[in-house]
Formats: sequence, structure tokens, C-alpha cells
Amino acid sequence: MGEIRMTGEMRTDYDCESSGLPAERWGEAVFKIGEEEIVVEISIEKDVVVAIMAGEDAAWRGTLKGFKQLLRGELEPAN
Repeated sequence: MGEIRMTGEMRTDYDCESSGLPAERWGEAVFKIGEEEIVVEISIEKDVVVAIMAGEDAAWRGTLKGFKQLLRGELEPAN
């Protein structure tokens, strides 16, 4: 195992919680709603990279800085 560079935490409204999940390079959370799947992935490369996928045909991937710009409406989502 390598160096722990980030930790993950997951909580639900059923008072289920898992925290302190160690990761060296990446971690992801997967949510399934029926046949749909929503995935959030965080990886540590040169920069922090965020990827969000909703099913097979909708995804966004970029730096943490770009993700913040997207959420603030300063960056247009790619088509």
C-alpha cells in the first residue's frame, strides 16, 4: 500500500455511515437508482480531478478548479 493522500466518507438517511476510507490515488461513490447509475469519482493526479457520470451517456470530467467554475456557472458544460 502507498501513502494515504485522501479519505472518503459516506452517509445515508438510514444513519449508516462509513468514514476514514483511505485512498492513495482515487475513490468513487456509486449510487444505483433502478437501472440508472450515478458515479462520482475523485482522483489525485497532478491536480485533483473530479468526474461525474450519470448513466452511459452523460459525464463531466475536469479539475477541481474547473468543477467549482462549472457549479458557479462560470464554465459551460461540454456537449
